[in-house]
Amino acid sequence: MHQILINFFMLNQELLWVATIFIDLGCALIMFYIFGRQGLYATIVISLLLANLQGPKLTEIFGLQTSMAVILYSSIYFATDLLSERYGKEEATRAVMIGFLVSIVILLMTSLSLLYVPTTSSEAASLAENVHAATITLFDYSPRFVMGSLLAYLVSQRMDVLIFHYLKRKTSGKHLWLRNNLSTMISQGLDTLVYGLIVWWGVVDFFTAMTLAGSKYVFKVLIALIDTPFIYIARNWDVSDKDWVSPKYEERSTN
Repeated sequence: MHQILINFFMLNQELLWVATIFIDLGCALIMFYIFGRQGLYATIVISLLLANLQGPKLTEIFGLQTSMAVILYSSIYFATDLLSERYGKEEATRAVMIGFLVSIVILLMTSLSLLYVPTTSSEAASLAENVHAATITLFDYSPRFVMGSLLAYLVSQRMDVLIFHYLKRKTSGKHLWLRNNLSTMISQGLDTLVYGLIVWWGVVDFFTAMTLAGSKYVFKVLIALIDTPFIYIARNWDVSDKDWVSPKYEERSTN
């Protein structure tokens, strides 16, 4: 059965893409249901880790080139919009800044890991050299990439929160679908533009850079539409933000 599923998805990449989006957003829902707002913070951190680990992996869906980072970023916008809806602008902004600092730590620590020379002794030398080469392929970030990815994330996420709350005020709290989709689509467009200009333009010509960015934006819009039912599901959940510290531990720590 396992091999049958592998073969099926290898031959049906579009269905794999849809399944990945649903699993990603479903995991975000589970995290929120169990841990409340802390679960949404964790969702953002997990998505950033996955996007950095698998972002360079390029594929083709519906005949358009995209990357795993675009797919795995879906739950970040879902999490910030849900934080905005349930807990307000301040909590959403805090989550954005946590994600920004997490991105810096990821980039810093993965870059430092490249400075370690692989072992040359024992039977593990060949394996160590192969792993080191693979790590360089994944994490040898250029200054252009670091600047572009960090700036695109920070600007677009802050814009997402601002537009979401602007639309919420203008619609008196109605039409969640409108602010969820419009804020995400505008901010994702900004994310795509900033990333395309800083990371791609100069490496390739302007037209090619915008073409690459535009194809990825198509997927971002589709993902924004897909996550709408998920945010409606979670909006009215009776989720208590549990304190997972044992009351007995708290009592001991205060004595």
